Amino acid sequence: MPMPAEEIVALIKAALPDAEIEMTDLAGDNDHWAARVTSAAFHGKPRVRQHQMVYAALGGRMGGELHALQLTTKTPDQDN
Repeated sequence: MPMPAEEIVALIKAALPDAEIEMTDLAGDNDHWAARVTSAAFHGKPRVRQHQMVYAALGGRMGGELHALQLTTKTPDQDN
């Protein structure tokens, strides 16, 4: 069953309360998402660790309820 954007955002915000999250439905099916997550919690962490933080927030839903997530992470002071 597809996972709506609101649920993905809620899970990420529960783990990263300051996160600003932009969601894009890549296929129009609520199953293939792109997420751009901005959080101060990412400061000083390599990109891989930032992504792990987001995946951890999703709890084991990747590959099940959430089929695909194209992830971009950044800190608030980064331009892109």
